[in-house]
Amino acid sequence: MRRCASCLGPESEVAEPWTVLVELLDVLRRRLHMELAWLGQLKGDLLVLQVMSGDGDCFGVRPGMSIRQGSSLWEKSLSGEIPAVLPDVRADPRAARVTSATEFDIGSYAATPVFDAEGETYGMLGCLSREPSPGLDESDASFLRLLAGFLSQFVIDLRQQWDVRSGVWRQIRTLLDEGGPQVHFQPVVELSTGRVIGLEGLSRFPTALQGPKDLFAAAATVGLGPELEMAAIRNALRALPDIPAEVTLTVNASPATATGGLVDLVLSTGTPERVAVEITEHDYIGDDRGLLLVADILRGHGTHIAVDDVGSCYSGLEQLLHLRPEVIKMDYFITHGIDLDPARQAVAAGLTRIAQEIGGRVVAEGIETVAELEAVVATGIECGQGFLLGPPTPSTAAACRGNRLPHPVGAARTGWVA
Repeated sequence: MRRCASCLGPESEVAEPWTVLVELLDVLRRRLHMELAWLGQLKGDLLVLQVMSGDGDCFGVRPGMSIRQGSSLWEKSLSGEIPAVLPDVRADPRAARVTSATEFDIGSYAATPVFDAEGETYGMLGCLSREPSPGLDESDASFLRLLAGFLSQFVIDLRQQWDVRSGVWRQIRTLLDEGGPQVHFQPVVELSTGRVIGLEGLSRFPTALQGPKDLFAAAATVGLGPELEMAAIRNALRALPDIPAEVTLTVNASPATATGGLVDLVLSTGTPERVAVEITEHDYIGDDRGLLLVADILRGHGTHIAVDDVGSCYSGLEQLLHLRPEVIKMDYFITHGIDLDPARQAVAAGLTRIAQEIGGRVVAEGIETVAELEAVVATGIECGQGFLLGPPTPSTAAACRGNRLPHPVGAARTGWVA
């Protein structure tokens, strides 16, 4: 579970016009039938790639990357030495000795300058493809120039947002280089006995960077999302030898991170059966065969799969049906005030029945009062997490002690999963 106040201001201020630019680049890429569309700002002898749509990995490029202009296709396009479109870069003598053409193994190319409101060159708008594109012609060049003219109105906002994003990138990069983020551990408690059966590793950041959820989201916007998540997971797993063998350690991973090297990291612990992976995003899980395959591989090594925020939205329930997790984390939204709300109690009871059908169990997140604890237990939920049971702490020993429950209630199975 990752939740806190914004670190980049209102989401609308961050998303616009950046989201519009990405959508326009996507239109351009599809119109020209190419693999990558990009907008870059010219800074001295460098072209800084700011916004991209498509497969940057195909060319070894990413947002924020700086490329030297010397003997580049975009430099020659800017000077008029080559036309706006080159359908076959490798066969065109004008591109024969252009460094970028061979360095990035470009098959076809399109680019045109973007100007600001005062007529000064801001940067370049372009498309790349690995293979030649014989169909490229002057109509495509006209469309490219039309879109570049339209983008001129975004240049001022783009400069401002790039300054913000560059600052975010520098902060996160510094955090990673210094070995961050810090990890605190919060206990997961068997409610009938008060026994701590699991710890969840939660990332904590310097106060200047503000809250974890928004920092992970901000990292994703500057291309550092998976790297930040993997660093947090790696730091959490380092504590595994200090945690009692009967206590499971939960780490959080988005689908992109789960499919991007997480399996090897979990297996490298030597005790993957002591780890639970909590999937932290819900959108389009049904289409993500890679994630479902990763879940199966991890299960094959004894690792538990958990889903978070279940009950707060339709996509959480959809994810539950696709992944069939061993652990269902009931969202704080359902737990908060459950003692006063029959509807929340009904949702909680329904989740326990679903968990029984798929062979898992429910953990109620966000238990903060004795009344909430008693209401959660009354719905049949056997495990809980929250400040009443134990706050996040950097000490695994303290987390494993948890808080003393007012009294054990009901009967529950032992262990993390049945």
